[in-house]
Amino acid sequence: MSGLTRSLAEFVHAPGFGALPARAVEIAQSGFIDTVATLIAGREEPVVGIVTRFVAARGSTASEATVLAGSGRAASADAALINGTAGHALDFDDVAMGGHPSTVLVPTVLAEAEALGLGGADAVRAYLVGYEVWSELFRREPDAYHLKGWHPTAVLGTVAAAAASAHLRGLPVDRARHALSLAGSFAAGLVANFGTMTKPLHAGRAAASGIEAAKLAQAGLTAADDAIEHHAGYLAALSPTGKADLDAPVITRNRPLGILDTGLSIKKYPICYATHRVIDAVIDLAQAHDLQPEAVREVRAWIGVAQASMLRNHRPVTGLAAKFSLEFAVASSLTARSVGLAELTDRFVNQPGVQRLMERVRIQAVDGERCPHEPVFALNDRIEIELTDGRVLASGDLRFARGNAMLPLKPADLKAKFFDCTRAARDLDAEAVFERLNRLPELPRIAQLFHG
Repeated sequence: MSGLTRSLAEFVHAPGFGALPARAVEIAQSGFIDTVATLIAGREEPVVGIVTRFVAARGSTASEATVLAGSGRAASADAALINGTAGHALDFDDVAMGGHPSTVLVPTVLAEAEALGLGGADAVRAYLVGYEVWSELFRREPDAYHLKGWHPTAVLGTVAAAAASAHLRGLPVDRARHALSLAGSFAAGLVANFGTMTKPLHAGRAAASGIEAAKLAQAGLTAADDAIEHHAGYLAALSPTGKADLDAPVITRNRPLGILDTGLSIKKYPICYATHRVIDAVIDLAQAHDLQPEAVREVRAWIGVAQASMLRNHRPVTGLAAKFSLEFAVASSLTARSVGLAELTDRFVNQPGVQRLMERVRIQAVDGERCPHEPVFALNDRIEIELTDGRVLASGDLRFARGNAMLPLKPADLKAKFFDCTRAARDLDAEAVFERLNRLPELPRIAQLFHG
């Protein structure tokens, strides 16, 4: 029986998709649409400027791929680094499998497909290859990577990006295997850096590292044949409690695609996804009862332990730190009945009323049953809002946030998000790009996506 690394490499080389299910293509396209939107919205964030200047200072004259998050062109790995960082800069990008797959895979695939002169159908297939490899790795770990301090977007995304790049490059099995093993050595990203500029860099770095792993393997650089499943390898080293499944056969073949089961959850709010169920509930209760902030004595929230580990900023004073604060999410929901880009600013976060409300939020981390669809989360969240008149308003069990793959946004909502995110981009024909993204598999060359 082939080992895991080789089996994954065989899948990367020849995934055997046949005719892709229309639903799989539709989900993948939603990932492209959402990621292009969020990276355009995020491209003015300071972290993107820093990374762009860092790339420019290296002096490369390569012109392989479009830098959507800035201007001009760069080597494919550098374009993916900048675009991936921009896509995650606002924490507004999609969610699945414990992380943010599209903000890694879309910049990887767009850069590599453009560099190689490939088309939209190739891009969609490569995205699905990367997604399925991510899914295969994710299912082998029964515990939450976040509790060990690992950011899944970074550590799983690097190998998934290498898979997508290796597929686009047509690497033979042995070289695809080296690419995956090399990517395993590149993978890193710490939860401790949530709420800082480094967190979005995780996504860009994963995309760039995946491309670099595939390019190095194509050039002949070798790595261990079994680095993914070795007892001192990738899965074992990352495993929070040493329970990673290193031996089960790969299930990427001869089964429905994982993306059909897991899908993508499209974010409604540009803030850590661990807050979204609570945000929905607070806004719903505030609207239903016309709550005023001064009428709230205390808000109590019950969330999962892994969620609590991500939401590490209890009294944020910046918009960046507030993205990882449940206290802020509740305060914003009560004050503005919204948690949007307008609220995630230093000025709003530091409003005296917002700061006072944050002090009234109590969080209980519950180590219980986990959600089968979002294994990083508790099965349900719930909240209670105690008012100054003695009433207690309860949410009941909160299973899925709006936009979750099980409670998806309507196509019109995704379109509205795209145009909201791209409104300020004077250099982008947003209508034309949106139309091309909706017929992505028909594009003869990815370069036509942004350049007509």
